[in-house]
Amino acid sequence: MYRSLFSGDLFAEVDRLQRQLQQAFDTPSPSIRGHAGGFPAVNVGQTPGSTEIYAFVPGIDPAKIDVTLDRGVLSITGERAAAVAASDAKLTLHSNERFDGRFRRVVSLPDDSDPNAVSADCRDGVLHISVKRREAALPRRIEIQ
Repeated sequence: MYRSLFSGDLFAEVDRLQRQLQQAFDTPSPSIRGHAGGFPAVNVGQTPGSTEIYAFVPGIDPAKIDVTLDRGVLSITGERAAAVAASDAKLTLHSNERFDGRFRRVVSLPDDSDPNAVSADCRDGVLHISVKRREAALPRRIEIQ
């Protein structure tokens, strides 16, 4: 019965199907350029009083980076200039792994984020954005009388 359904060894066919499924659901491993090739690589964390976002933007002028907050969605946009001039006719490029061009990363913020308490600082190629939580959402101790 199995010979009519599968050509060759049944176990080899099952093994092949398993490998194909594994390849379909595997995610690429993180690299120096960020997970799955996103640029800039972004780390997002939370403290009791704020949401902290770190975007790794080496070689980009902070004046050319736009950070906007609209309805709980933080957007980081900008552009990185090409490291090698495209018009250089004498250059034969064999490998080009550095990302250049426009980029945009979007982070959804928690509902209790305060849009009026956002700060951004860029130092040594790391953009740090801190979004404070609303005062009413912060945990507080209630005195028992």
